[in-house]
Amino acid sequence: MKKEQDYIRDIAEIRSMMERSSKFLSLSGWAGILAGIYALSGAYIAYQFLGFNPDTIDYSPTLSSLSFIMILAIIILILAIGTAILLSSKKADKRGEKVWNTTSRRLLASMAVPLVAGGILILILLSSGLIGLIAPLTLLFYGLALYNASKFTYDEVRSLGIIQIILGLISTYFITYSLLFWAVGFGLFHIVYGIYMHIRYER
Repeated sequence: MKKEQDYIRDIAEIRSMMERSSKFLSLSGWAGILAGIYALSGAYIAYQFLGFNPDTIDYSPTLSSLSFIMILAIIILILAIGTAILLSSKKADKRGEKVWNTTSRRLLASMAVPLVAGGILILILLSSGLIGLIAPLTLLFYGLALYNASKFTYDEVRSLGIIQIILGLISTYFITYSLLFWAVGFGLFHIVYGIYMHIRYER
């Protein structure tokens, strides 16, 4: 006859199996840390190139500055996504799971709607020369994407999404400081999130 502790262990195992089948748990903490470092590096380069000044905002960018921002953003995005895919694949292999499965597809699909909508809006703003709104809106739509996708992965992703949304809204009001808020959101908080996830789930 089973003891009470055996039943508790069985329930915990069943709960763990259900969680693994419904949530993508191969997100890497190191990927978050490196994404934060890429973002901080990008913000510093943009600061140096554009001569960022918190007292002013530029609504009449040159073609070279627009091209520079686009190229820099694409490089950071490729590095962050590439690192996330590589490290998450390694983590999934260690767990004996496939990184590309039904749950990961649901996670990406739930992120895609706010990210695509935000990307299109940002391209429209870029075409109008409204580069001052880009940083707040990237924070806002990225936060919405994380919040939307969090039901398919760790609960901490929801908290990170809410933080990004709040930073996006605040930086929309204090728009001349938006590059600083962008660096804090994509840089600092990604590093803090990555360290927390690594300590809690990967050590």
